[in-house]
Amino acid sequence: MDARFNLFGNEIAGKFAKRFAGAGLVIQQSPLPKSTQELVSLRASQINGCGWCIDMHTKEAAAAGETAVRLNLVAAWRESTVFTEAERAALALTEEGTRLADAHEGVSDETWAQARKHYDDDQIAALVCLVALINAANRLAVIVHQRGGSYEPGMFAAAFD
Repeated sequence: MDARFNLFGNEIAGKFAKRFAGAGLVIQQSPLPKSTQELVSLRASQINGCGWCIDMHTKEAAAAGETAVRLNLVAAWRESTVFTEAERAALALTEEGTRLADAHEGVSDETWAQARKHYDDDQIAALVCLVALINAANRLAVIVHQRGGSYEPGMFAAAFD
């Protein structure tokens, strides 16, 4: 199935995308570890079924040195031994922050406490903003049927240089 609409070719969507990319740049430049940023983005994208974002974040993570084993186990992070306690806390927060409709309380106090144990104020701010941003990106891509498979590492950043 082809994309329904070219978000990258529309003037209004293009203006929005530049501001959206600017918000992403704030997170990329934060002290939240880059590997955590990609793992979080990948996990939220898996939950939301966003092929474009799964493609992007898998390839960006691999280009940055992430191992195939870790990338392959993100979907089953609870049943694997390759993630740090901090990464596990970030992935739990990502899942609960992505599946808001599945739980009346959203992110549980236990999950929040685990994340706070591992991340300082700037890192937690970046993590919360990243979960919100990747969920918005997933929705944009899924709504217009932006398909995965053609992404090349650095492609998104290059579009906004």
